Amino acid sequence: MAECIFCKIAAGALPAQVVQWDTGLVAIEDRNPQAPTHLLVMPVEHHANLHDVAVDDPALMARLMELAAKLGRERGGDKGFRLVVNTGRDGGQTVDHVHVHVLAGRRMDWPPG
Repeated sequence: MAECIFCKIAAGALPAQVVQWDTGLVAIEDRNPQAPTHLLVMPVEHHANLHDVAVDDPALMARLMELAAKLGRERGGDKGFRLVVNTGRDGGQTVDHVHVHVLAGRRMDWPPG
């Protein structure tokens, strides 16, 4: 997609702090981190959202989650990590290219407050 910022990053047309390249996947540092570790893991090929990649390419979906979990384990260690996937405008998705947020390094109290 010509206007997709994540497609441009995956193509090397925009700079990013790349953490890891994998077959058809890229992981980058989030430019606006919400935790000490905040990575974005995404397919190189454009898929608009979680539903689309799950339906169109379940094997890619599995690899996407596998890499996100691997990086979460490496960055969060025994203390843990969170994987977050926002889907659609009402789900908080701001870039229409599926990506998994990997968050670690800060305790998430639940319930909040």
